[in-house]
Amino acid sequence: MIHKTILICIVYILCSLNTCHAYGKNEIKMFLRDDVYEDYMTFLAGRDPLEITSFSGHKIRRDVVDMIIAQQALKLGGFHKSFKYKVGKINFRNTKLLEQGTLLLSFDTYWLADAHQLNEKVYISDPVINKGEYLAGIFTNPTNEKVFSIKSLSDFKGLTSVSTPRWRTDWQTLMDLPLKEVFQEHEWLGQTRMVNLKWADFMLMPFMPARDNVYKLESIELKAVPGIAIMLDDSRHFVISKKHPDGFLAYQAMQIGLDKLRAKGLIMQAYREAGFIPKKGSVKILNQ
Repeated sequence: MIHKTILICIVYILCSLNTCHAYGKNEIKMFLRDDVYEDYMTFLAGRDPLEITSFSGHKIRRDVVDMIIAQQALKLGGFHKSFKYKVGKINFRNTKLLEQGTLLLSFDTYWLADAHQLNEKVYISDPVINKGEYLAGIFTNPTNEKVFSIKSLSDFKGLTSVSTPRWRTDWQTLMDLPLKEVFQEHEWLGQTRMVNLKWADFMLMPFMPARDNVYKLESIELKAVPGIAIMLDDSRHFVISKKHPDGFLAYQAMQIGLDKLRAKGLIMQAYREAGFIPKKGSVKILNQ
């Protein structure tokens, strides 16, 4: 029995050493969309993401807040490995990397409806944004006067939008609006291009007050209709790969860290400071 125990310990140590070697001694590769990485680095301006306490500033957006909250939660929960970013024009919601265990976790939070579809392959964190808290802006080409005239639900008649059924909450929200048509485009960049070219009238996007609610990427420019919002009635969560060698430890740490951040009110504070969750009464929620 003693010999068997020693053998198990030796195997465990060898496996641990192999894992460290494969992933680079406490360094984990993370795949990240290039525009998110650019805004993340601009907002940090050389600061340590683990030390950020104020979430107002240039280039702040929901994706950036997600990234910082995730890293702070992991640290508070006792997960101390660092991240090395592999940046490119990729869809950060590519679930294959998570399913394969190539990607440890998605820094971009998932709708619970989408996360449930991956339940066998990922751990799902407690909510970061609770059901009923998520408000989206109506973003369109700055010259699209039809969209800027929206004041009520009935004004959506005759308009078109774009999304993907893979994002179940986004898709269902648009299907519930009295639209002429909702086009399918699975890639985020493709969606922004369609709206920029007026092939679709608008798309739903997080508010970006630090940019005056204007989204720019290369030749693409979209602007939110001021004073109105659409509620996406679902909660958002971090998802962590069950197949990644550090998956379970990261999940445990994430849960502990989120609980500590939430207890101090720091999660809601971050999203409110970033302007992602507007002050109550500052926008009219058309589908509430």
